[in-house]
Amino acid sequence: MNNSLKHFLRAVLFLSLAALLLWLSFRDIRFDDLWSVLRKANYWWLIPALIFSYLSFIIRARRWNLLIEPLGFKPTLAHSSHSVITGYFANMLFPRLGEVAKCATLSRKENIPFDKLVGTMLVERTIDILTVLIILGAIVAIGSTATGSFLSENVFMPAERKISSSVGSTTIITLIVLLLAVTAVVMFFTLRERLSGRPLFKKMYSFSDGLFSGLKSILRLKRGWEFLIMTILLWVCYFLMSYFPLLCLESTAHLGAGATMFILVIGSFGMAAPVQSGLGAYHWIISRGLLVAYAIPLEEGLAYATLEHESQMILIAIAGAISLYALFGSKGGKVLSSVVTEKKV
Repeated sequence: MNNSLKHFLRAVLFLSLAALLLWLSFRDIRFDDLWSVLRKANYWWLIPALIFSYLSFIIRARRWNLLIEPLGFKPTLAHSSHSVITGYFANMLFPRLGEVAKCATLSRKENIPFDKLVGTMLVERTIDILTVLIILGAIVAIGSTATGSFLSENVFMPAERKISSSVGSTTIITLIVLLLAVTAVVMFFTLRERLSGRPLFKKMYSFSDGLFSGLKSILRLKRGWEFLIMTILLWVCYFLMSYFPLLCLESTAHLGAGATMFILVIGSFGMAAPVQSGLGAYHWIISRGLLVAYAIPLEEGLAYATLEHESQMILIAIAGAISLYALFGSKGGKVLSSVVTEKKV
């Protein structure tokens, strides 16, 4: 099976999963009520949300440049921004493709080794996960248990029960997986001299070297304070992107900073689902979360999730097409397709 067909079948599989999640999200609602809510929405509040969304692309690109500079490369902010937007655009086509796409497009445009860029991308992902955990901890610390209880009852406990019923004790399975992972890592590095002569392992060792080089870049940051400021500003933008759509609906306009932080946390879990841009998963977790935590009717919660998510998707679709053209001209589509095939996503 060639790579193109494999990518196509995987895309269809994940799109089918997204369709299933959308069905689960909307199956219990009355569409007349949902349409009535959407008709009464004040769409003007989406404009500042989209402005902060686009600003977040630029801030993320600037923060990415700070991680790249210690590697000896200085990509322009314009190229990095277009690559970041291209990554989000690629995620609309295939889950998790965006991380590879943004590294591959900037690598091709600025002639930076792809493996080194992947290392910096992993640093970004790690910092984003830590930030979500910090926000979750802050919500719990100030006395709101809505986020923790919702995630425990609707995400973590069902997953644990599923694993336990399928393969046994989650503790034993976790220990076995950790032991196998540690053994594989130790063997990978101790047998390097013997294995590096083989083409497959040579490529793997080259890739791992690039990853470590990128990860070490955070220790050599020349402007650590700017990196911290960019990270804070990035999440301020994410906060405002979630807050302004609340003002579109009469039923959610009264929800304040606490609810917005709640949406940020549970929305992160929805966007992490293996479907195109969190499609379906985001709608389900946000609507159910608002229902459980703030007694927002299901139709109202889905209206909010739809306004927030779909407005972002329209922005990314338009900005992504423009960014691809800005980077590679009329060949943008072919370049995106080729980097996906080359990197074997």
